[in-house]
Amino acid sequence: MEKMTEVYILGGFLGSGKTTLLKEIIRQENEAGRKAAILLNELGSVSVDTERLGQDVPFKELLGGCICCTIQDKVEVQLHSLLSEHELDAIYIETTGAAHPVEVLDSIMSPLFAKKLKYRGIITVVDLLRYRDRNELSPQLRQLLIEQVQHADFILLNKQDLVSELEAGQLVYSIQAINPEAISLLTTQAKVSLSSLQKMKMKKKNVHSQLDVHSHLHLQAIVHSFKKSIDQTSFEEWLRGLPDTVYRMKGYLSFTNSEQPYLFQYSYGMPIYMNEFIKMPLNLVIIGEDLNEEEILCQLAELEENSVL
Repeated sequence: MEKMTEVYILGGFLGSGKTTLLKEIIRQENEAGRKAAILLNELGSVSVDTERLGQDVPFKELLGGCICCTIQDKVEVQLHSLLSEHELDAIYIETTGAAHPVEVLDSIMSPLFAKKLKYRGIITVVDLLRYRDRNELSPQLRQLLIEQVQHADFILLNKQDLVSELEAGQLVYSIQAINPEAISLLTTQAKVSLSSLQKMKMKKKNVHSQLDVHSHLHLQAIVHSFKKSIDQTSFEEWLRGLPDTVYRMKGYLSFTNSEQPYLFQYSYGMPIYMNEFIKMPLNLVIIGEDLNEEEILCQLAELEENSVL
């Protein structure tokens, strides 16, 4: 089986400490003998963080737009370059402070290399000072801040040293009320152990260990590979039966009624099919929340099994 590279998304509001966290993670990855790469997204045309991350780290940048909207196509190109040029254990994607987690996950999970990437979760860095004063933000920015917390699998409550102990306790309570299932950790200078972050997707094993209680990721990326063509009518019946918590799908499909494959995209209930004129890997990526992965994969396998050319 081909080795899969772990993918971690680093999110959080502008100035929360994402790059400081990334620098600390890379240092620990190097000490552990693992090869990690960075994909860094900046809204401006010039990166200000490149020099801070070291010279020996495989590194790609996405400048001039947000990873979740204007430069999605470039994400796939840069990820492909990292995977083909290096033997990697992990890729850390630092998003802009304006990025929405659902859109980011959608942009990185390309069906072209879905079997090469293992999505491990979203790490969100929260600036406790900004969160404390969030009511001073515009309604749109305040909502984004809340959604970044809601979708996180691991939350760093950063800049603990800049608030009182009482304030820190109140802020932790407020954030855990929004997302009680995520691992939450108070930090200064985004100091956290790599082993803690790597436990995000581990099943519950030890009730006495605070870091083992998280049993699933909030956002899931399910991958199914078709071995043959499927019946389009049956596929569309399956689509109509999906829960509302399936947010995105994309992949390459081959239908029994057509000689050409299709690029398939699905967003909040709306399917789109586009003709492809070259053979593509028939991978389907499904992104959502609170999904029964085993049931979905069984349904797709049954769909394939019942399709007759």
